[in-house]
Amino acid sequence: MQKNSFFIKKTAKYSKISLIVKFIGVALFISITSLPSKALVGICHAGEISSTDLTNLSLQDLMEIEITTGAKKSQKLANTAAAAFVITQEDIKRSGVTSIAEALRMVPGLQVARIDANKWAITSRGFNGRYANKLLVLMDGRTVYTPLFSGVFWDIQDTPLEDIDRIEVIRGPGAALWGANAVNGVINIITKSAHDTKGGLASAGAGKEERGFGTFRYGGSLGENASYRFFGKYSDRDESKLVSGHDAADDWDVYILGFRTDWNPTAMDYVMFQGNHYRSDDGQTISIASLSPPYSNTFDEDAKADGVNFLFRWNRFFSDTSDMSLQIYYDRARQLQAVLSETRDTHDFDFQHRFSPWDKHELIWGMGYRITSDNTKSSYMISAYPKSRTDDLLSAFMQDDITILEDYLRLTLGAKFEYNDYTGFEFQPNIRAIWTPDKQNSIWASFSRAVRTPSRAEHDLRFNVFVLPPGFTPNPSGFPVVISNIPNDDYKSEILYAYEIGYRNQIYKSISIDITAFYNKYNELRSTPMSSIFLERSPLPPHLVAPVTMTNDIHGHTYGAEVSAEWKPVLWWKIKPAYTFLHMNLTESPGNSIIEPLDTAAPRHQLTLRSDMDLPMNMEFDLWLRYVADLPVANIDQYCTLDARLGWKPTQNLELSIVGQNLFDNQHPEFKEEVLSINRAEAERTFYIKATWYF
Repeated sequence: MQKNSFFIKKTAKYSKISLIVKFIGVALFISITSLPSKALVGICHAGEISSTDLTNLSLQDLMEIEITTGAKKSQKLANTAAAAFVITQEDIKRSGVTSIAEALRMVPGLQVARIDANKWAITSRGFNGRYANKLLVLMDGRTVYTPLFSGVFWDIQDTPLEDIDRIEVIRGPGAALWGANAVNGVINIITKSAHDTKGGLASAGAGKEERGFGTFRYGGSLGENASYRFFGKYSDRDESKLVSGHDAADDWDVYILGFRTDWNPTAMDYVMFQGNHYRSDDGQTISIASLSPPYSNTFDEDAKADGVNFLFRWNRFFSDTSDMSLQIYYDRARQLQAVLSETRDTHDFDFQHRFSPWDKHELIWGMGYRITSDNTKSSYMISAYPKSRTDDLLSAFMQDDITILEDYLRLTLGAKFEYNDYTGFEFQPNIRAIWTPDKQNSIWASFSRAVRTPSRAEHDLRFNVFVLPPGFTPNPSGFPVVISNIPNDDYKSEILYAYEIGYRNQIYKSISIDITAFYNKYNELRSTPMSSIFLERSPLPPHLVAPVTMTNDIHGHTYGAEVSAEWKPVLWWKIKPAYTFLHMNLTESPGNSIIEPLDTAAPRHQLTLRSDMDLPMNMEFDLWLRYVADLPVANIDQYCTLDARLGWKPTQNLELSIVGQNLFDNQHPEFKEEVLSINRAEAERTFYIKATWYF
């Protein structure tokens, strides 16, 4: 019998409610019984880890920013033994971006490309595509990648940009803390506490491509120790252009409504509860394979996505060296498209405890349980079997932060243990060390093992790519021939062994530099070898199938370097250059398909240069220059773009700005959809104006 998900159904599920209750009970018991005997009431104000004012910081202040993504605890950026980068609220405002995806272009080591008006290809250190699957993305600690293909639908990852406190980006594996799929990087989008957004904000803008957008937010107090905010955001983007100059039928409008509350019931406790509802309408022109003449149907469609999510988090602070947190979230997401529709429900429980069992050791451990279920509606082009599926993920991690020499040398040992329904047990360890000979210099190195577990697509989805008509070269038969990607329920996890080294230097008070070099070795990467042709009688008419089966036959290595710097030649001017180099060398077993897309799906060179000037009369003038090397497999030439922003605050409560993007040319392509037959659109030169009122 074939070991294929088209013929085998999965059975035997856990008793989920019982498992969740036991997990939470055991975690709380172990945590509380391991606390120091002193209650330490009043030692610290145990509100949310306070969000820093990240506007107009000096270079030294920027290195003192505390981030949480690199170690799952508050830690200074300068002391993080990882390739870390922080996008601040000031960066977002002065860049002139209108989406989170655009803001990520600032990060060295990330490859960010616009596919059309509503689709993006975003990854870290290679393997880019709309369905890039080696980058873990979180919003306030809530995982937003989809198990459908282990990637991110960027059109629905939205929140008012004014509410973002910072975006923390870790290039390289974060799997020892965050688990499978944190292979090449982790992005954590962190919004401001409701304590910091009291009062009102209204913003609106319009322009050539951004036809109209606006945000409304209002926040206030609920007694002495609690705060709230609610918000709404809407944007409407025009169609982009095809190479021919015609409209691409990819206009996009999206709205999001949400709320957040932050509460300090005691001096030791912090509670946060938030929720969002969103809806996105994405235009696209798509071609779908057919068994009847003309064997392909091309049409415009309005793909839709909507969802709702809620997140609850409780933190208890026992001392400067001991705290715990419990996080629970629920997410419902729907994708409605002609080729495949999906409704997915996710429940997630996560517990974490930090304490110091011995002198010079700081231990963090935690456990998690996630259950995700889906219901799909298939088409002839993409079909799922089984139609519905429920998967469980059990995880635990432990990390020991060891001080070898106080203020000089620190060693970190950690590992993540997971059990999933596709490949069973996975082990993902890492070792990191950082040496700080003085306050201006730090050198760090790491070794990690990370895995990318199979997705629903590899395990359960059949994709009929296109149909060769009867008698059409190279099809001499009298039957249509369907080229079909066939799933494989024996698909294994993809494996990465990563070696990194980094250096940070505060050269002068006005200059800082951050350099990272890496070598990544990959095993068991996805390949698509051709199998024997067979006759299929259903659906009618009878047709031949040329199957392409997903296997794990690709291996190889990548290496590269990432450099970012900041220079403040005078008090009113900041210059921020960054450079990325990436080389990929992948091979596969004889007889498999060509893997050229993997070798060239990310540019070899990227360069950015940002300039922020504070001018008299409360004016700001900002420039952003970007260079991206070519992508031969997608027939994308190298391109250079320039964005400019002029901002003015005529009063304390009113801010006006005008922004121009892609100023060097009328339009240029940045990427091409790698799976579906969607027309390639091009990024256009555009302008918009914006007004923001605080009240």
